[in-house]
Amino acid sequence: MKKVLLIGANGQLGTDIATAFKKKYLVIPVNHTDIDVLDSKKLKKFTLKIEPDVIINTAAYHKVDEIEKNAKKAFWINALGQKNVAELASSINAITVFVSTDYVFGANSTRRKAYTEIDCPGAVNTYGVTKIAGEELTKLHTDRYFIIRTSGLYGTKGSSNKGENFVEKMISMAKMGTELNVVNDQFLSPTYTKNLAQNLLLLMKTSKYDTYHMVSRGSCSWWQFTKEIFKLLNMKVVCKPVDSNYFKTEAKRPSYSVLTNYNLSKIRMNRMHHWKTNLRDYLKEAKHIN
Repeated sequence: MKKVLLIGANGQLGTDIATAFKKKYLVIPVNHTDIDVLDSKKLKKFTLKIEPDVIINTAAYHKVDEIEKNAKKAFWINALGQKNVAELASSINAITVFVSTDYVFGANSTRRKAYTEIDCPGAVNTYGVTKIAGEELTKLHTDRYFIIRTSGLYGTKGSSNKGENFVEKMISMAKMGTELNVVNDQFLSPTYTKNLAQNLLLLMKTSKYDTYHMVSRGSCSWWQFTKEIFKLLNMKVVCKPVDSNYFKTEAKRPSYSVLTNYNLSKIRMNRMHHWKTNLRDYLKEAKHIN
């Protein structure tokens, strides 16, 4: 059985990847307490003992506002850490999977057409820039890579950690009787980690190394997404649409970072569901609805 070294295994996406991949691979899950991607010597020593066929790196510094004041730390983790992973994978002839983000886009504030993999990245915040760097360093140091860009991730692992999951945060605030104000001028494709993990497993059957968008089909604003949460839960909640200026944040967000899974569709491997279907599936999995 082939081996997968899964870095960042305790996160929302890492948890669902571990579950999906254990059907076909021997998964070795690690987190930052087990392995530091910035320590290339220890990373190499640890990895050579395992001899994985695939290294999946879901670890990232993704606190978008905090990163604006900690750019150096973000570049170290999101770019140089991934460089170490890609170099090591190449040296042992392993496949590299690097999880990136829709935030590599957004510089074109007037765009309202979904981005494909051939569109030129242009970020509006430091986090996005660090992930662009991570992508480019991956391509520079290995030929056997899958760069996976995704968007607005939520998974059941997050449901057990207060504040870690957007869906759970909205439900929690609504149950407290809080009147909600949610941005209605940022559009994306919120994605269920379980669906992504299953589609990634399918993609690993190929050797078509490339950059892939892997997001839910369709798009919505955060307000539209929130309204659908309460619709499915049959909750009556005061939820007002506001623009981005309503919230004062350190980092700017893209007004439009909708992705389309062009490369997956091209090779007939797009098994990503519509965002409304994914949301319903998540709410069932998290036992919010039957």
